[in-house]
Amino acid sequence: MTKKELKANVLLLLTAAIWGFSFVAQRVGSEHLGAFTFNGIRFAIGSISLLPLILFLSRKKAKNVQEDVNTIEADRKETFKAGLIAGIVLFIAAALQQIGMASTTAGKGGFITGIYMVIVPVLGLFLKQKTNKNTWIGIVLAIIGLYLLTITDGLSIGKGDLLVLMSSFLWATHILIIDNFTKKIDPLKLSSIQFATCSILSLVVALGFETITAAGIKGALMAILYGGLLSVGVAYTLQVVAQKDAKPTHAAILLSMESVFGVIGGALFLEESLNGRGLIGCVLIFVAIIISQIKPADELKSVNEETVTIK
Repeated sequence: MTKKELKANVLLLLTAAIWGFSFVAQRVGSEHLGAFTFNGIRFAIGSISLLPLILFLSRKKAKNVQEDVNTIEADRKETFKAGLIAGIVLFIAAALQQIGMASTTAGKGGFITGIYMVIVPVLGLFLKQKTNKNTWIGIVLAIIGLYLLTITDGLSIGKGDLLVLMSSFLWATHILIIDNFTKKIDPLKLSSIQFATCSILSLVVALGFETITAAGIKGALMAILYGGLLSVGVAYTLQVVAQKDAKPTHAAILLSMESVFGVIGGALFLEESLNGRGLIGCVLIFVAIIISQIKPADELKSVNEETVTIK
């Protein structure tokens, strides 16, 4: 492992830690503010926090590359369109997750959300994307782990757990949408616009259905700032920087540690705990996430052969 790869891996692990502890922030925020108010404010902060980096990189690019005015205008329209679509999906996913977090734990929320990494390749089948045997092994383990973690008293599942599980399907859909658009447009600009879209939609709903008070915002202020500045602005920037030098498989596995940090954060700050059954479920889900991200040896061999051919 090179120094660049080691540095990238450390940054990705830090990113996972920030995202994992954000489940604690969401849990705390839900005690003071409605889900839509909390999301509306934190995503507004998140969108604004990316602007300095976007301006810096845009100026740097402008010095090196002279673009046609028509091309710039076309890119703006495409970026806005993509941000709007991604933002709508993000709005639904974030709303389901935040509402669910009000009646589940930070640890369980983290692991249930993490299942989106197993769902992504399954949804990819509908887009004619190939999957492998490790994905199917991961799916089986994830289902068993989810059962142990969330299902109690026969086949009943808590409302919070169910909503967070529903959000994981939306997060998976969101990943595929982002993957499609970032091949064509600037990912940072796309992120800022989608966060702004999510914020506006959340605040509109909040104004119609929730009671927004200064006391509530004050009580959730630290959670809002954490969710907006650290979870969105800082963590996303770290991810973008780190993934330039990290191997894709390593990146996926390190980022999956988000769910583990969710449990650690819940235990440290909220005094949450899991019984033996829940812990086994968490372990199975974590193993499922890792296995689903590892390519079989035959696929790695194929990739290596293709690389040699290209050179």
